[in-house]
Amino acid sequence: MTTNRDDRASVSSPGVPSLDLSWLRTFLTVADQLSFSAAARRLGLSQSAVSQHVRRLEQTLAVRLLVRDTHNVTLTAEGEALTGVARSMLELNDDAFRTVAGAGPRGRVRFGVSEDFALSRLPDLLRRFRIGHPAIDLELTVGLSEHLHRRLRARELDLVLAKRSADPEDARLVFTDTLVWVGSQDLVLDHRQPVPLIVYPPPSVTRDRAVQVLERADRAYRTVCTSGSLSGLRAAALAGLGVMPFSRSLIPAGLTEIDARGLPRLGSTDFVLITRRRTVAAATQAVIDAVLADHRALYSGSDDS
Repeated sequence: MTTNRDDRASVSSPGVPSLDLSWLRTFLTVADQLSFSAAARRLGLSQSAVSQHVRRLEQTLAVRLLVRDTHNVTLTAEGEALTGVARSMLELNDDAFRTVAGAGPRGRVRFGVSEDFALSRLPDLLRRFRIGHPAIDLELTVGLSEHLHRRLRARELDLVLAKRSADPEDARLVFTDTLVWVGSQDLVLDHRQPVPLIVYPPPSVTRDRAVQVLERADRAYRTVCTSGSLSGLRAAALAGLGVMPFSRSLIPAGLTEIDARGLPRLGSTDFVLITRRRTVAAATQAVIDAVLADHRALYSGSDDS
């Protein structure tokens, strides 16, 4: 059997490494933001994971792409050259999904998503899903985890991505995250005074956890802001009104983890996918697969040193 020239040209050259698209997406985000911390918030990653993605890309290409000091991030000449190619590769990736989308599942999915994702990973996840599945109509509900659990049980939602509830539900673990105290960068707490809390209204997983650990530690507290919207909580925290309990990998832009000295540890929380039944429609399964793939891509190798 012979191989024509076109067939040979379509096969990658032996020994040439492949570039991971998640690394390229991280690199482009850093290049656009000129900040590792801003890129981490935009992608919903830890700052160490962003650094590792860029380092692996540099190691694979055997060039320096970014120069970082304590205040600035700049692109090297090689980094400038890569940005155009990287954008083209990611666009081709999107085109591939568009090409085969006609054969994909169709239908409507009533998808409930926790407020925690609203200002971080949700926009990118929805954009990629829309490109890959144009025939699926997403009816999105963003809300507090406990409210979403209730609406799922009431058959008002088909799928929920939220914090694990105390209720014994059939849930699929997406990831486990550490809860931390979050506030403005210039916030200084007076540990002689009650802890000023910025929290969701009840019922709330993070509110309950914060109150529980403070009472267990015999620490006085007062609620300075309550809002069912993450935008409202973020505004209060940016104004320096107090601290709020939040997932470390999803900290909203402009806020930072507060030095926990004098504050009790909050522990961890699970983010899970929950459906009303074990067997789901193809459209719902497509959303489940997209969420799990999004998590694997963003966190690929983030636990390596």
